[in-house]
Amino acid sequence: MEDLPREAAERLLREGTKRLAELQDRLAAQDRHALFVIFQAMDAAGKDGAIKHVFSGVNPQGCTVHSFKAPGPEELSQDFLRRHVARLPARGQIGIHNRSWYEEVLIARVHPAVLARQGLPEEVVTPRIWDERLEDIAAFERYRPARASSC
Repeated sequence: MEDLPREAAERLLREGTKRLAELQDRLAAQDRHALFVIFQAMDAAGKDGAIKHVFSGVNPQGCTVHSFKAPGPEELSQDFLRRHVARLPARGQIGIHNRSWYEEVLIARVHPAVLARQGLPEEVVTPRIWDERLEDIAAFERYRPARASSC
């Protein structure tokens, strides 16, 4: 990728945020679909800055940002996908998640104490748990709850 001069990058950002604001207005007016954006990267990789700049032109009333830290006691007592599912955007809204469900198969796999804190039954914690969670994630990503009717 070639480097852009600062002025060109700022112009592109302005144009992009203006276009995103226009599309947000259409999304809200139609109230048929939602926009769901996930930022996943290592700490200090610039996720917060990217969210701040890219979404600087949207109407805050139609946009929610959820930053996912280490799960708390209530989240640990539920399915690993639930905290994300509970924060999906409604139709006409933009939902932004700072971190994804892939953390569960990355962090918990590398740090067994994270998985142990979930209090799962022994029969669930098998060598296949990671494959099973990846299958759950794939099924969730295929799920489309509000498919448009072709009538």
